[in-house]
Amino acid sequence: MSNRRESPPATTPAKYRFRACLTGLALATICLSSRCTQGQDLNFTAVRAEVDFGSRLREWDGFGFNYVETAQTRDYSSQPQDYGGLSLLSEDDRREIIDLVFGDDGLRCGLLKMFLDPFHQDEPGGKYDHARTTQWMRYFAREGVKKARQSGRDVSIITTLYGPPAYMTRQKTLRGRDLDPAHKSDLVHYVVDWVRYLRQTEGLPVRYVSLHNEGEDWRRWTKAGLTDRPSHDYNLFWPPEQVTEFIPLLSSALKEAGLADVGVTCGEPTNWYRFDAWGYADAITDDSDALRQLALITSHGFYSGTYGQWFGEHKSAGIDKLRALRPDLHAWVTSTSWSQMDARNIKEHHGNIYTAKVNGIIPWAGIQRPTQWIGGDPNPGSAFTVHEDGSWEVRRGYWFYKQVTTAGQPGMAVVRTSAMDSEIAVIAFDDNGTGNPDAFVVVNIGSDKKVSLRIKGTSAKSFTAFRTNQEGTEKFAALGSQDVESGVLIYDAPGGSATTFFAKD
Repeated sequence: MSNRRESPPATTPAKYRFRACLTGLALATICLSSRCTQGQDLNFTAVRAEVDFGSRLREWDGFGFNYVETAQTRDYSSQPQDYGGLSLLSEDDRREIIDLVFGDDGLRCGLLKMFLDPFHQDEPGGKYDHARTTQWMRYFAREGVKKARQSGRDVSIITTLYGPPAYMTRQKTLRGRDLDPAHKSDLVHYVVDWVRYLRQTEGLPVRYVSLHNEGEDWRRWTKAGLTDRPSHDYNLFWPPEQVTEFIPLLSSALKEAGLADVGVTCGEPTNWYRFDAWGYADAITDDSDALRQLALITSHGFYSGTYGQWFGEHKSAGIDKLRALRPDLHAWVTSTSWSQMDARNIKEHHGNIYTAKVNGIIPWAGIQRPTQWIGGDPNPGSAFTVHEDGSWEVRRGYWFYKQVTTAGQPGMAVVRTSAMDSEIAVIAFDDNGTGNPDAFVVVNIGSDKKVSLRIKGTSAKSFTAFRTNQEGTEKFAALGSQDVESGVLIYDAPGGSATTFFAKD
């Protein structure tokens, strides 16, 4: 029996299948017209927007998920931690969540992030224990990959060093600030053995290793290199020169271990602004060995538009510098906020895709057990919440996220879009030979607006629409199917909504 709760409103919506039976509801919300003025559309009554499926910007690797298990506890023996909360649920509930994330009728996630915490080895040369602190994260990954493969899809996994064992730091304490140079090789072996375990023992498709989690933020420690806040998660300070040293160092070690197909990334600063402005992109461009062996550009994509300590814009400058020398490089957001789990959060994804120019997005922990985060999580949005009584709920963030995850499947291509209103954002993906339908998402963070969409570069003559709204009355609700006339589709976009349109055969 499921212990799933329903988040407000109390009315439980029907479970809409990906290819749902369509209703006539769309007739009241979608209309078609070829009446466009030369300048703005419908005699200046509609927002002029465009989707050009023929103008591909870059390949899309997919949207993803992150199950966080052990993140903060300083003594796992006396204070074990399962922030994701699967340990509290029944097996039926766990499998329902797996289906909601990886299943054909769920998010259809193609990317997954797994942390490497500091508790896998106690002393130099000591035995590795990769199982004790990772039980539920590994379960989530195994079952998720299995579910995706049942439908002919796959999952690409990135594993991130959350923090090293205490003995590897100069401070000789958990979450010490500085890596002890005498233990560089120990840290490399620590990461390599974890990857080997995931690949060979768990059979998981690990594709990338990331060096650090927000390791640029040197202010998180006292002057002595210690942490004075129990709410901080694991970390290590990674100056730019340490990043450029470890990219080839770890890459070579992976090759020697028979893991040559696992690439090394540049670690994960807090946002794309810091990746560039704090010197990380420049350090890599100036180091030919690091640049050559870099497999993927990674950063967190948290957004803050106000100047100050936490300022972080969606900025492609660092990515552009590296791609000027290595045009083949892809870039992923490996953590970003769920914000208020609303249309504005999907606008943040638009910023990462079209302004930062990324190829993939994995938000911060998508399933959360709030009591497990010391002091309260500063990013409390999520797709699911697990409660201490063993019940759980699907949150509004899930339904908004589903609008983009189902549209942008791995292997598709990001295409050019525009909208002449800054409260309207359009995200679009070409099928790119994958067999997925061309798709676009209309996001409205303002009041109700009429949008005139000029559709180019696709043979599709009609689209099927699904919508999520802030009120919670529509949760990926099927709107209907309409023909495109003279290349134009007029859509009445409710305020605070996201609507996804899938091309019909």
